[in-house]
Amino acid sequence: MQILVVGSGGREHALAWKLKQSSRVRKVFVAPGNGGTARECENVAIAANDIEGLSHFAEHQGIDLTVVGPEAPLALGIGDLFAQKKLPLFGPRQTPSRLESSKIFAKEIMAMQGIVTAPYEVFTADTLHEALAHVETRPLPLVVKAEGLAAGKGVQVCHTRDQALAAVSRQLKDQPFGEASQRIIIEDCLRGPEASFLAFVDGKHILPMDTSEDHKRVYDGDKGPNTGGMGAYSPSAFIPQALKERIVRDVFTPLVQGMEIMGEPYTGMLYAGLIIHEQTPYVLEFNVRFGDPETQPLLLRLQTDLVDLMEKTMQGRLHEQTIAFDPQPALTVVLASGGYPGSYAKNLPIQGLPLDGSADVKVFHAGTRYADGRFYTSGGRVLGVTAKAQDIAACRKRAYAAAGGISFKDRYMRTDIGVKALSQKEAGDEA
Repeated sequence: MQILVVGSGGREHALAWKLKQSSRVRKVFVAPGNGGTARECENVAIAANDIEGLSHFAEHQGIDLTVVGPEAPLALGIGDLFAQKKLPLFGPRQTPSRLESSKIFAKEIMAMQGIVTAPYEVFTADTLHEALAHVETRPLPLVVKAEGLAAGKGVQVCHTRDQALAAVSRQLKDQPFGEASQRIIIEDCLRGPEASFLAFVDGKHILPMDTSEDHKRVYDGDKGPNTGGMGAYSPSAFIPQALKERIVRDVFTPLVQGMEIMGEPYTGMLYAGLIIHEQTPYVLEFNVRFGDPETQPLLLRLQTDLVDLMEKTMQGRLHEQTIAFDPQPALTVVLASGGYPGSYAKNLPIQGLPLDGSADVKVFHAGTRYADGRFYTSGGRVLGVTAKAQDIAACRKRAYAAAGGISFKDRYMRTDIGVKALSQKEAGDEA
């Protein structure tokens, strides 16, 4: 098989790396890719949102399977275009992709299907005064969300009334995310540990991956602005088996049924960002693709052939498929450019790469490029140093030791990835 992976981040490097391990795969292309995929696969100079260009390449290159990493091409309708051309693609079509590209659409489906989420109201620039008045009536903290896609940066948790008023005014007046900011959601802030739950969905059947936990805030202690994710570990310390089964029953099953009722069956990877409050899963958001950086530790642990999983999903045969994970946990530490998620420098040389030689440590590239035998920074999240070990404490030690050997100017990383999992384990041991 020849496979095309669409995207340029750490998630796409991890997908390409895992797909390449299949005995069925002859070659993996990545469009546009990054420095890591340039070294391991073949990069193609086509932007992820150039869906016409991607379909032309897949058609003329004889691509057997296209795997979409980021949300933008899905929102643009790459699933519909490839279906029209009878090109196999793993990912949902445009209307089901609105579960991520329109937070309001997702909220409406959840309300229709009785899926538990935070109370919310929707506002536009025309109802700015009503939005500001609403802020004055709700308990703190409040969450202000851009309605559309904002690369993981459209959500602001406001702990004071002034912060909330400023966030609402900025979104509706300045519209920092363009069309995505034309409508906003103001919702009550859910409290409790956060977890990520991903599952393969074939329109009817659901095959869950193991659990994971992302670290969204830029600074230690979950402080600072939201990012695309500063690290992750798997499995989550906060989701026992009984709760995992409840998430499938109370979140994924009604959602998949709701999409089928609409005549828009969901096929692909479905991601739920959850808050666990008193053992009840509350949905923060849905994503219509693999999470980033959760994909990195999950795929380091995945033991089942990823090609088989994707094909069974596309064929509507997930009920025939099983999935297995290494019982050892894995953890990813993101090395970011100084200034991220705001402005940051690019084209900085990276020292300490490549870092190969261990089956239990893998550096997934995100914002890098490869030129003249060297790696350079090209994005805010630069690398995801991922390690597998017997427990989370050992994962942390192994990942941070590997990260310590990699440097570039103004490099930044959180130092507390996975710490909450250690605290949870200690609490469980004491109980």
